[in-house]
Amino acid sequence: MDEVLPRRRVTRDRRGRGMRGPGVMPARLGEPAVRTARERFDDLVLGIVTEVDERWQERLGLVEYAVEDAPMLPDDWGDETVPLSSLVRGTGGDPTRLVLFRRPIEHRCEGRDDLEAMVLTVVVEQVAELLGLPPEDVDPRYGDQLG
Repeated sequence: MDEVLPRRRVTRDRRGRGMRGPGVMPARLGEPAVRTARERFDDLVLGIVTEVDERWQERLGLVEYAVEDAPMLPDDWGDETVPLSSLVRGTGGDPTRLVLFRRPIEHRCEGRDDLEAMVLTVVVEQVAELLGLPPEDVDPRYGDQLG
């Protein structure tokens, strides 16, 4: 007597590309499994800003940190370079505002290490400007990032 093999379920695999659907299942439903470039950049900035701000908070006072995709440049912008950040000093009751521009910073970096070094450099230079100190005094890692 012949042995009966169980039937294999036929799935739709159009054009041999494999299963359809998400490539990675999220840890929690409703949340994306992979973070976007913007979210990764925001996390990187938050980590660096938190370290620097905690160290100098008493001398800095109230500073708002923000990330925008790109600066709004006027039509008559004559400079060939695009700013990486914007620093607006606070007046009266308004806080100082430091804005980092994600796209110009990412455009100048080749990998995660370059991106981290660039963000640290921009933040430290702007905080040094606010404090009237050399950047090396604001964060000891600053000199290491340039070499």
